[in-house]
Amino acid sequence: MAAYTTIDNPELYFQVKTYTGNGASSRTMTLDGDEDMQVDLIWIKERSSTSQGQIADTVRGYDKRLQPDSTDAEDDDSSPFYDFKSLDSNGWTMGNGGAINENTQTYVAWCWKESATAGFDIVAYEGTGSARTVSHSLSAVPHMMHIKNIENTGGSGTEGWLAYHKGIGATKAAGHLNSTGVPHDHTDYFNDVEPTSSVFTVGAGDNGNNSGEDNIAFLFSEKQGFSKISSFKGNGNADGPFIYCGFRPAMILAKNTGRAEDWFILDNKRDAYNPVDERLQPNTTGTESTVTSLGIDFCANGFKLKGATNQYNADGELVIFMAFAEAPFVTSNGVPANAR
Repeated sequence: MAAYTTIDNPELYFQVKTYTGNGASSRTMTLDGDEDMQVDLIWIKERSSTSQGQIADTVRGYDKRLQPDSTDAEDDDSSPFYDFKSLDSNGWTMGNGGAINENTQTYVAWCWKESATAGFDIVAYEGTGSARTVSHSLSAVPHMMHIKNIENTGGSGTEGWLAYHKGIGATKAAGHLNSTGVPHDHTDYFNDVEPTSSVFTVGAGDNGNNSGEDNIAFLFSEKQGFSKISSFKGNGNADGPFIYCGFRPAMILAKNTGRAEDWFILDNKRDAYNPVDERLQPNTTGTESTVTSLGIDFCANGFKLKGATNQYNADGELVIFMAFAEAPFVTSNGVPANAR
């Protein structure tokens, strides 16, 4: 019988942390997990005010920020005391930038460790302006990709976040992380070629392959018991579908592809108990909103939709998602996880 999971402790590769800003010019944050975890990608969103989300990674460098709600180019922060100062072996160090450490404001940080074992790879590459392949180190087929032109000096100069999801396929983009847009046919995105276990393909479009411009790609491959990258169709009922993941979720990123709805993120730290209804929308600067009576239950083996909102449960409409585990449903030793 196949193992239930290859990762018994998800905290080695993904963690969520909530905190309140203190305005200090230098502040070191430590993750809450039982094990240390190197932070290779961090995404912070202010919950209580309307700052842009902030993304930093170890490939581009901790001081080079991207905003998921924006088409803007990479921001090379000239003030070492303002935003990220380092990404550390079990957390990060930051300054007093309002988007990540304003006094009394509340924040959430989603953190990943780059690892083929956990199905996550960060790839930097230069565009050529012609369809091409780009090598990666997953040793597995990517199931979701978020790609950003980090220069934006050519083309339209307003290149958005290009998303690929296996539920949509390579003939379309699965929307853009910075917009409510729905998938649409476009060979300039992925040249209509599905990614493989060694390369992904980009078309001639400015979003991910403008000639001479640098790009960053965050690649995710589903791993049993740790991550689920899939899709479901809503039923339009308060008694929504149950989505099996094989683990108790720690975080879900999702988008209704049937209409112009916001992306949304739910997690286990902002909502320690069911229903999970504290929603952030990464394509906006909006504050955290509570969707009373429209929440989702995080279960020991997946999640259950509890409302008929068009954002994630419109009748017959396809919702794509990417979820990461708090705990596998059953460990590799056969030990079951507890429900919430």
